Amino acid sequence: MKKVYGLIGFPLGHSFSKKYFTEKFKTEDISGCEYQLFELESIDQLSDMLRSETNLKGFNITIPYKEQIFPFLDQLDPHAAEIGAVNVVNIVNGKLIGYNSDYIGFSDTLKEFIDQKAVKKALILGTGGASKAIAYALQQLGITFQYVSRKSGEGLISYDELKQNSAIKNFQLIINTTPLGTYPNPENAPDIPYQELTDQHYLYDLVYNPAETLFMKNGIDQGAKAINGYKMLVGQAEAAWDIWNSL
Repeated sequence: MKKVYGLIGFPLGHSFSKKYFTEKFKTEDISGCEYQLFELESIDQLSDMLRSETNLKGFNITIPYKEQIFPFLDQLDPHAAEIGAVNVVNIVNGKLIGYNSDYIGFSDTLKEFIDQKAVKKALILGTGGASKAIAYALQQLGITFQYVSRKSGEGLISYDELKQNSAIKNFQLIINTTPLGTYPNPENAPDIPYQELTDQHYLYDLVYNPAETLFMKNGIDQGAKAINGYKMLVGQAEAAWDIWNSL
């Protein structure tokens, strides 16, 4: 029997997952599997999708449904529960079990990228579902963090506040969890004081298309080190495959 995996979200024109898994199935000679895109304009369409896709064994979740998926789940992995966001669902005997593999992909690649002895504090740009997995991974690594959003509030500072007090100098790691700069709008970037960055800063952009975002370029121009989100995507995808097949 054919095994179907897929991705839900809206929109999905930018998706990495279908190409990645289709190539994985081919290069690793994994037969009887296919990966589909399920573009849902509303999370309420999920129930109909599940009824129609009888061979569906699991699926990934992207913007904007990583938090909206919770009412549809029968069970929740403890890591995903603590994070408060789900990007992988495993279907076992008709039951939907939610997991988060984003934090695994991010944590593994971050440890390769930074000098953990030098990086003690991080800024997380954005407060969406992806940012929660980033925060959880930073906690696991013992790196304190500060959220940055358009408006200040409890636990948040605004971009304007970040520019006013030179606070960026106190944070060695800056992670962009927003979609700013994603193709087809590569001219966009988070509004931070790039001129205050130095060669002691690390910039991690979860955006992977284009390969060098304006956020990254602005940091590199100041001597900072920068990477995009491609390796994180690969890491979370492989972790999702393990969840679907090894648990």
